[in-house]
Amino acid sequence: MDLIDAIKSIDKSHEDDVLNRLYTTWGENLDKDNILQEYPRPQLKRDSYINLNGTWSYAFTYEHQLPSQMDGDILVPFSPESILSGVERRLEPNEYLWYKRSLPQILKLEKHRLILHFGAVDQTAEVFINGQFVCSHTGGFLPFSVDITDYLSADSGKEDILSVCVQDSSDTSWHSRGKQKLKRGGMYYTAQSGIWQTVWMEWVPDVYIKNIKIEPGADLESLHVEVILSDKIDVKIRIMDKGRTLEFDNAIADAGLIEGDVNGQAVPMPDCDGVMTDSYAATFDFKLKGLQLWTPNNPYLYDIKLIAGADKVTSYFGMRYFSLEPNFIGIPVFCLNHKPYFLNGVLDQGYWPDGLYTAPSDEAFIYDITTMKKHGFNMLRKHIKVEAARYYYHCDRLGMIVWQDMVSGGFDYAKPLVSYLPTLFPKVFTSIDDGPERYWMFKRKSADGRQEWLDEMQQTIRYLYNVPSISTWVLFNEGWGQFNAASATIMAKEIDSHRLVDQASGWFDEHSGDFLSVHNYFRKLSVQQDKYGRGFVISEYGGLACHVDGHSSVDRIYGYKKYETINEFQEAYKNLMNHDLMPLSEEGLSGAVYTQLSDVEEEVNGLLTYDRRIDKLEMGSTYVVTSAADNTSN
Repeated sequence: MDLIDAIKSIDKSHEDDVLNRLYTTWGENLDKDNILQEYPRPQLKRDSYINLNGTWSYAFTYEHQLPSQMDGDILVPFSPESILSGVERRLEPNEYLWYKRSLPQILKLEKHRLILHFGAVDQTAEVFINGQFVCSHTGGFLPFSVDITDYLSADSGKEDILSVCVQDSSDTSWHSRGKQKLKRGGMYYTAQSGIWQTVWMEWVPDVYIKNIKIEPGADLESLHVEVILSDKIDVKIRIMDKGRTLEFDNAIADAGLIEGDVNGQAVPMPDCDGVMTDSYAATFDFKLKGLQLWTPNNPYLYDIKLIAGADKVTSYFGMRYFSLEPNFIGIPVFCLNHKPYFLNGVLDQGYWPDGLYTAPSDEAFIYDITTMKKHGFNMLRKHIKVEAARYYYHCDRLGMIVWQDMVSGGFDYAKPLVSYLPTLFPKVFTSIDDGPERYWMFKRKSADGRQEWLDEMQQTIRYLYNVPSISTWVLFNEGWGQFNAASATIMAKEIDSHRLVDQASGWFDEHSGDFLSVHNYFRKLSVQQDKYGRGFVISEYGGLACHVDGHSSVDRIYGYKKYETINEFQEAYKNLMNHDLMPLSEEGLSGAVYTQLSDVEEEVNGLLTYDRRIDKLEMGSTYVVTSAADNTSN
């Protein structure tokens, strides 16, 4: 498939086609009585944990009112469009999706609050307890929580009923949606909606730890910890290495037990309904000499235990630092712990044939990460999706650097201007700015839509701030909903000055951020020197397409270069990696992102099939690809 053929296929939508029913091994063997039971938030973990995943009632309505008769059962947290939900029905933009279930009969704890957590609900959710409105939240990719203590029935023998009302405009509005499209096809995938991450509750004391911020220093010895509290109270911290308490140069108490007084500085923290409340921050700065540094080859993590009055939580961190520094010939390159480090990355869409946005199990995440490591990759670019927290936890502990995309939004993109022509004439479109006079081109004329994206970008960075494996924030992809990328970069850096920013992946470069970031599917790979002193990355390339009968959800091929057999595919992949890509690391290439980890619907350019049952690089092959898993040749 050449450039023109690929462009012709980009905009084809096939929403009326019947998808083949594919199951992953994990979805096929799903235990419906134990759905995603692992603690959903590994970096702020308590003993109190009540999982609400499982069978709920659901109903589709055209009116904003909980119906007296529900339509049936749905398996939460799988979206109603997915196979694993048991529903397989799309929520239309003019409909409401209602969920309902009774809360477990639990013993109420005095001087404690019951917090209800939603990992993610796509797109707007309203929460009710016993028919009383509790809160609302818009944003289909970020978590939210709310205190429901005062809404519970005073009668201990009476059931408390939780109901949730969901609306999803998908790609008919400017809200963030990622790769979802009601008329799917090519590089756009089946739209999903509703609850798609774990729902859970936990008891917390009246005064409790709301959040923490962990920041390893550039000197690879200092550690800054900020503890956000619901009220003023003393905090104790203990840092552990495989169960052993570490000692510090600045220990205040014996055996490394650190105590600090809350400084009383108020920090604005929005509740579920957007009301700003005062919180308090306790801050600590440590010198930790002799620690093992985190790398993909040695993903060493340290535990943190925090005590604030009656509240006890655990977290973890990795001592590492990401930067852009000159290599031995003076070219700025990506560095890990101040050493040049070549990023051999792969694009990770985060779609599953049976669960859509929701991985069927923790083991599914682990399989994707470990298989990519086995093939020599050391970085995953999480593409236009914020994943469940456990995904990042497994990247942290297994050793996989993450480039995290922001979720794109805006009205339906002007594809000739943001896809076709930039592909044909990338240098021309690099010089086109994304300011107010071109909001029409990027479908960003809505001021509300621009502000919502900025808010969600900041929330995403704060939400994932503590993840050791995340090295880079990717703000915009190929101009989709792009606007004012240079000023957005400043905003991102103000929140997180310790990570790198790729402000415009593909084209429409605004000469800001840390990288000149290009997509190259049709030309010989090469290194470009950036006159603004940034590093150079090929943030997408490859796209070699190979359809495997019986393992595709659509009997049609979309990709950038088509191969009829696995042997042809493997030979092309080997040549691309060994002869075209890897030598560029010696010329100052910071990294590259191969498209992609797995097939998704008709886009069959994955290294794995959509159902993850076939590894195209292993199927009947003994080929060898030069690995850059821990390459520091720059």
